[in-house]
Amino acid sequence: MNDTLGSEMRPVTPADADHIALHRYPDETDAEERPMYAAWVAGALADGRYVGYVVEHGTDAIAGAGLTVLEWGPSRGDPQPWRGRIVNVWTHLEHRRHGHARRLVTACLDAARARGITRVQLGTSDMARGLYAALGFQSSSTEMWLVLPAD
Repeated sequence: MNDTLGSEMRPVTPADADHIALHRYPDETDAEERPMYAAWVAGALADGRYVGYVVEHGTDAIAGAGLTVLEWGPSRGDPQPWRGRIVNVWTHLEHRRHGHARRLVTACLDAARARGITRVQLGTSDMARGLYAALGFQSSSTEMWLVLPAD
């Protein structure tokens, strides 16, 4: 899939797992997290729990995004048992504001639709909030979370 900027979008493969982990954990203080996440990505790609895309300009990866497929169970108003979560959205600083993130997230949404997934969520930053809103995502004031201590 080519665009007018000379960049090509392609699906990720297990060979991309280390690169995906690097972008998920870019800080050196989180380097020890990368191998575990890369192993998870490789396995999740193999069994369909993760779908991702990368934009390359020449041989350089300049942007990426993924969809994690979660078995959620049917819920009120939606009998579909699967949910999607958009993750690992990034664009290299020099390539921002060229539509790469929009293309990548749209590809992830298309992958969700192809799997019959009707509900997709994501975490956002202030910088990306406008993009996600333009794609139809809505904010929620009802979500809360708790981290349980490990036994």
